[in-house]
Amino acid sequence: MVQKDSKAIAVVIPAFMVRDSIQKVIRSLSEDIAVIVVVDDCCPEKSGDQAAALRDPRVVIVHHEFNRGVGGAMVSGYRKALELGSDLIVKMDGDGQMDADRIPDLLKPLQEGRADYAKGNRLRHYEHLRSMPKMRLFGNSILSFAVKMVSGYWNVMDPTNGFTVIKAEMLRQLPLHKLSTGYYFETDMLARLHVLRAVVRDVEMPAVYGSESSNLRIRNILFRFPLKLTRSILRRLFLKYYIYDFNMASIYLMAGLPLFLFGGCFGLVQWILSVATGIPRTAGTIMLSAVCFVVGLQMLLSAIQLDIANVPDRVESSPRTN
Repeated sequence: MVQKDSKAIAVVIPAFMVRDSIQKVIRSLSEDIAVIVVVDDCCPEKSGDQAAALRDPRVVIVHHEFNRGVGGAMVSGYRKALELGSDLIVKMDGDGQMDADRIPDLLKPLQEGRADYAKGNRLRHYEHLRSMPKMRLFGNSILSFAVKMVSGYWNVMDPTNGFTVIKAEMLRQLPLHKLSTGYYFETDMLARLHVLRAVVRDVEMPAVYGSESSNLRIRNILFRFPLKLTRSILRRLFLKYYIYDFNMASIYLMAGLPLFLFGGCFGLVQWILSVATGIPRTAGTIMLSAVCFVVGLQMLLSAIQLDIANVPDRVESSPRTN
């Protein structure tokens, strides 16, 4: 059961092609949940009508005239939940792959004042991993490392897990209109939350895999995520280390990256010229490349070490924007 302050809790469900499962998902929610916002993202199956057919007074339907993607649907759902005065807002998919009985576990870190944002983690225990499709497990593991670096949350795993909860006061500080509208939504949230110094906690939970197929394709990760990840890390580093603060990590990044790139590129060009002409490079040329590369690499590693040590761990109330 959800705690007694659950009157302030809303569950947002982005609904697209979930006609056969949306009613079951809504019925699985505790009666203590006051508001259930279902966002029909221009679903050709009219999933929103299926949700409305339950005639549950807690259900509020938001209809999109065109498909905006899961991120766009969540932005609409978040705005509606804020409008209705919710304090804690849960994101839960409508495909039945998330166990509603785990919502109290998800809420606990926020209700105890230990987090601003909590998310599910299916990668913590081997028993849970055995139920995950092998290709999805591989993709999540690779993506987890990339998102750690991009978001600055080196303590979290399973970044594409969409079972989340956020405090309304933190959600109000986010630029909702700038959030990614596609499947990069969860990663974009993490990168922007780090700039706000939000405390994020992983909550262990198994996933439920049935006959549903995931809409997150490997090709989306391979061809779309790298550019988005690059933009996110550049924005985070610029805001965190050159706008809101300036410390040794700022200096290491500012000096280390040019040295690392120069040493690597200069050394590669000289090696190609040496192979093409058959003329060995001088010791001075080799040393120039090697020293710049090694010193730059060491500075970047030091910056990463400081970034890891600077993961937000204490809930703050001072607002920021990003």
